Amino acid sequence: MNIKEKVGKRIKELRTQAGLTQMELAWKSTLDRTYINSVENGRRNISITNIEKIANALSINISALFESI
Repeated sequence: MNIKEKVGKRIKELRTQAGLTQMELAWKSTLDRTYINSVENGRRNISITNIEKIANALSINISALFESI
């Protein structure tokens, strides 16, 4: 599994734990739902700016995204 897949899997795991749909996460992070989907499926090379948006939308620290990766 490459790093994009690992990060995507972790984001999906945290989103699911938060009880959010992809659409809800997209809205809270001001990102497009299709972008969230492609990140979760390891098809995007996500920028640090968007990592921050997703972490904020999930109400977690950026470092929490990288735990267990």
